[in-house]
Amino acid sequence: MGTLTVSGQPLGVIHATRTEPLRVLEEMKRLAVEQLGSIPSGLYTPIEHALNESAIRAGTPGARRTELASLLTLRQHSATYVMRFRQQVAQGFDDFRALRIRHRGDLPMGLVAENQLEFHLSGQRLAEAIDQRYSRPLEMMEGRLEALANALDVPHISNPIGASRLAGAFIETFRDAELSESLRPMMFRQYEQELARVLGDLYGRVNTLLATAGYGMVETSSRPKQAPATPAPAAPEDRTAASDAQILAEFNQLRDMLHVWREGLVQGEPLTAENAPQRTLPPRRELRVDEVVSVASLLQSEPPDVFARALAGSGLLGDAIRDHLSDGARRLGINPDQTRLSVAEEDAIDLVAMLFESLFRTHSLLDRARRLYARLVLPYVKVALTDHSLFASREHPARRLLDAITEACEGNSAATPQDRELLERAAAVAQRIVADYNEDLAIFELAHTELDALLTQQRRRVELQEERAAKAAFGRERLSDARARADEIVNHRLRAQPLTQAVGDFLSTPWRHHLVQTLLREGQDAERHAEALMLGDALVVVDEFASDNRGRAVADRLVTLQSAIVQCLASSGLDDSASEHGLAGLVHSLAWPDVTRRVHQLMPVNTPHEDEAGEERRLWLAGGTATIAHDPALAERMRRLLPGEWVRITDAQGEAIAAKVAWVSPLTSRMLLVNRRGIRVLVASAEELAALAAQGRVSVEAERTPFDEAMRQVRHRLGRVAGRC
Repeated sequence: MGTLTVSGQPLGVIHATRTEPLRVLEEMKRLAVEQLGSIPSGLYTPIEHALNESAIRAGTPGARRTELASLLTLRQHSATYVMRFRQQVAQGFDDFRALRIRHRGDLPMGLVAENQLEFHLSGQRLAEAIDQRYSRPLEMMEGRLEALANALDVPHISNPIGASRLAGAFIETFRDAELSESLRPMMFRQYEQELARVLGDLYGRVNTLLATAGYGMVETSSRPKQAPATPAPAAPEDRTAASDAQILAEFNQLRDMLHVWREGLVQGEPLTAENAPQRTLPPRRELRVDEVVSVASLLQSEPPDVFARALAGSGLLGDAIRDHLSDGARRLGINPDQTRLSVAEEDAIDLVAMLFESLFRTHSLLDRARRLYARLVLPYVKVALTDHSLFASREHPARRLLDAITEACEGNSAATPQDRELLERAAAVAQRIVADYNEDLAIFELAHTELDALLTQQRRRVELQEERAAKAAFGRERLSDARARADEIVNHRLRAQPLTQAVGDFLSTPWRHHLVQTLLREGQDAERHAEALMLGDALVVVDEFASDNRGRAVADRLVTLQSAIVQCLASSGLDDSASEHGLAGLVHSLAWPDVTRRVHQLMPVNTPHEDEAGEERRLWLAGGTATIAHDPALAERMRRLLPGEWVRITDAQGEAIAAKVAWVSPLTSRMLLVNRRGIRVLVASAEELAALAAQGRVSVEAERTPFDEAMRQVRHRLGRVAGRC
């Protein structure tokens, strides 16, 4: 492979010693066939499970027999479909080399039979979904493939692993398969899910391969302009200019706040590490930006211990950066006693320092992540020196990468193999930035694509974890609600009249448990629940018959109730022998009309609520009910939180946690909050969250991404100073 040599060119223009283009294309083909080739064989098992589960939920196990039979036929011919699919993938690269005229791998555009129309429409929808999901890496790849096509001296056709090609390959592979109307969309959905497992990594590796082989994106001016699909309200250049102006205005506002902070205009407040002004130097020659960048580049690969110590709280990170740059300048022959940083350079250093400090203050980043972030300090200083949009543009590639790294590291204790893999990949990405960043932002985009592919898998695991947490929370609430309803029903019977001990014990234990089970499984209006109620009422009547010495009526009624009593005892986990023994004890006690009777009291069942378990108890409120003191306005604000919204929570030990509202209970309106790993943080009512907010332990102003939240905290920190001036 050729060696990539990067200079300070605009993003997208890369000069490199190019590798022979056919070798590059063949390597791309090998990667694509290797990572995509086995996808068809992975389609069948998940669909089979989904069909079986659907049939079980519907209560008709044979309902999906037709689809399962079709799936079995597909599985029997799996090897054929895998081979055909691999040929389709490989053919895309042959077409790219212009070895073939036809392009059957693309979505067919001609007339199709009516029964195949939906198949092709599904393929188009799939292509649109892929194109939208991977728009950034595909856009980067398009420019690089154009450069590769120019080097091969062939016309540039479609991306051999682009969205349209992959959808077309699926259609061509299964063109003669018998797919029912219900099975077809399941196949497409599963194919899209299987692609999502590998595409992010594949696109990242291909982009890296093309870039390092010297095939950078061609100048945008050389590309033909395509007419927009719909009329645009404004010209693209006008929108770009307006966006640039807004970014510049936001950055200038941030700098103004920073200048006030640096001047230390904090009246009546002692200087601390939180508000200390930065050191000022006597007038000297201002260093040029390229000089500071050169110094940072010299130091970039050195151990980041000084920054790791500063992030640990032993000193201000901004001072550590300045001291390190001063030492590097001396090594390059630049006398620090005769030079100084310009105001813009001071701004870049302070903002990067505050950004990294804020990330560690407001996110649950463990000690093992500190060195990883310390490595990134100087690369981000270099980005800030040359591109102020880092702090104002949400789409900046360096910003997106830092968000991905924080997502991988936040709250990650490496407890599982997947978490360890995330940490290792994040560390490798950080090291790659240190090794390869030389003022070309494309390296951030490539690194983000690579890490995001793994994060996509993590997010699916997180979604499953959230679903499990929501189901568990809902199950506990349903159980609690069923127990409360059963207790009310049992207490009403126990207090209504004096009962024998045996009947009282039966109502308060097995019958109560039976009521809970019918409420959970059948619901309050179900026939089985009504039958359970009738059993309890009938036993109360039998006990009254016994007290009146009406033996015949007692015997007749017990014979009628025998089956229901045995079923009730069995629902408590008793086997047939134990149930029969329990029935015999009940009959024996009712055979004695003069036995003592009294009004019974249901004893509370000691079932500690899981919401107060272990890790949650560190953050939980005493009381845990809506009757705690709270601000009604704050509670109303909490009540408006929707699933997917983020808050920031501080636990009893002072640790900051980013928490997402994952679920709102339809029974109690309590909210389940989870961390970035999908693990439950707490389940709380709006009133409980309001009480926590009044203590300063909950903030609903949290931003969705770590970078945005860190910058919000930076602005808040600077704004406190500006507000006092």
